[in-house]
Order: sequence, then structure tokens, then C-alpha cells
Amino acid sequence: MPALEVRPFRRADRDQLTDLVNMHVAAVVPGLSVSVNTVLSDLERQPGEFITDPWVAERTTLVAEQREYVVAAAHLLRYRADAEVGAPYRDAAEIDWFVCRPAASFWPDADQAADLLMRACLAQFARWNVRVRYADGALPAPLVYGLPRNWPHIRAVYERAGFRHVGDTEVILIARVADLPEPEPRPGVTIERTLGECGTRYTARGDTGALGFVEIDTALARPERHARSVGLADIGNLRIDPAQYGTGLEHWLLAQAADWLRLCGVDRLVAYESAADSTMLGHLTGAGFRELTRTDRGWEHRPG
Repeated sequence: MPALEVRPFRRADRDQLTDLVNMHVAAVVPGLSVSVNTVLSDLERQPGEFITDPWVAERTTLVAEQREYVVAAAHLLRYRADAEVGAPYRDAAEIDWFVCRPAASFWPDADQAADLLMRACLAQFARWNVRVRYADGALPAPLVYGLPRNWPHIRAVYERAGFRHVGDTEVILIARVADLPEPEPRPGVTIERTLGECGTRYTARGDTGALGFVEIDTALARPERHARSVGLADIGNLRIDPAQYGTGLEHWLLAQAADWLRLCGVDRLVAYESAADSTMLGHLTGAGFRELTRTDRGWEHRPG
């Protein structure tokens, strides 16, 4: 077999890299793909990460190539060490994302390519001489972050290299808007639509004031950055007065939001919750959501 080579990304790699990224995206989110422009833009800066992106001092993208084909790639970040940088990121380096083909008959050296690329990533971290080394799987696509359970081949690469999961686990849920409750009158409760922190906010109000609210984001990413429109929106916030638990208020709020989403032409709604929050997970599954995947956030290099 031709020898594997790890080298810096070149612009001529853009189509093959985008194909590889989209293979991983499609395993997490049904019907979603990103454009070449989205991938290239992500290598330069990440405007959606408006807190952490200004802290980045250096970015490097590496690819593993065999037979003139990109079989693995990784995007690395080095964060500044000054006081303006948040403490966890100060003088840190991170594998922002890592993608590789799973081992198969057509790519028998896929594991070898992934491990070779990982060694190059760790060597770059050593040259940067950073305080701590992190890893993630934050591809430039909605809902793809942490290390999704759909990528066991990436998890294996991380664990072989000495990365350990030290953070929490989130459940990503999805519902067809058509399956969400229909809006019905609720005596003594009115609905108010305003702009919220994370999107359009629907607030339920009673005689004593606000009883709860839900915020819906229908602009998960700029549409021109995606090769395909997937009709996705997500729940940015869902907050209920504890006194309203068990009254069905959360279902009623979701019904109001669903009516708006139908007008927007959105056909799927996504929610995120901690795997430890069984109460909220129960509310969402009871309203028509089902689990899409689980993703493990917070990976740190702890060899040995």
C-alpha cells in the first residue's frame, strides 16, 4: 500500500476534506450537510464562538493523505496565556475536531492513518508547550459538538492517545414539528411573543405574572453556509415555574412554538439536556421528542 503522509492542509484539499466532514455530520444529524465555504471559513475563524474565538492565538489544520486522498484531518487551536482569556482556556491547546475514515476493506490502513495524525497533533501540542490539552468534535454544523456516540472510531483514537472524558454527557433530542402538541386555549393563561436571549420567546402569563417561557432559534446557522436546507430549529431555553410542574404548561408552550414553526416552514425541532436531568428529559419525550444521540463533552489529555 502507498505510504501514509501527514502534512498541513492545502486549499486543494478542500473538496475531499468537506466530504469527510459531511460523512461525520450525516451520522449525527439526518439530512444535514455543510458547504466547502463553511469548512474553509471554520479553519480561519469561528464567528459563532464569540467568547472563545477571540482568545485563539494560533490555528493549524493537518491532514493524513494516502494515494493522494485525504483519509483523516484535524483542526487544532492554541489559546493565549494572558489574563483576558478565561481560566480553563488560558495557555491551553485543543483538538477542535478530528475526522477520519473508519477501517474498511477499501481503507485497511484507516486506523494507522488516524493514529499517525493523532501523533502529529500531540507533537504540535508539545511544540506549543501549553499548560493543558483538550479535545472536542465541534464540526462547523449545528448539533455536532462534544464527541457524539455515533463516532466510536474517533472515540477509540482519542482513548488510544490518552484523552479521557472528564466532562458531562448531553442528550440531543429531536421532534417532528407535526408531532408536537396542537395549540389549545388554556383558561387564565395568555401567551406573549417577544425577542428572547436565544431566539423568539413565548411567555405564558397568568394572574401572578410569568409562569414559564420557551425560546426557539430558527437560525442555527447562516443559510448560505449550508449545501442543503434542513428545516431545523432548536430550543434555546425552556423554563417553567416549579409550581407549574405537572400541569402540562411545558407542553402548552411547545404547542405555541410549534404553531410558529409551521408558519416558518420548519419541520424539525431539536432540544439539548443533560443526561442527568431525567425530569426534563421526561417532559420532552412526553411532548413528542425522541433521542437523536448522546454526546460526551470535555475531553482532556491524561496519558498513562
